[in-house]
Amino acid sequence: MPQVTRKCWLTFEGGHQNEPCLWKMTRAHPDVQFDIRQASVQKDIGIMAVLFDGEEDEVDAALQTLIDLGVKVDPVEGGSLVAG
Repeated sequence: MPQVTRKCWLTFEGGHQNEPCLWKMTRAHPDVQFDIRQASVQKDIGIMAVLFDGEEDEVDAALQTLIDLGVKVDPVEGGSLVAG
């Protein structure tokens, strides 16, 4: 399976900003690496810019796990992700 890098914005709302969603994702998909490039967490919302690396099917499954946990996942269109 080919290796991919996915650049995403993750939005945590509705209490999900207080849950260990990325930790849960890594437990389910330990071969997916991630690099948090930028983050801002407020009382009602958390937003993170994250790079995900790994085999394509594993990265896709990891992102689906985050969605299933209530995290909004938006791909970054073109360009760099926070000087990355």
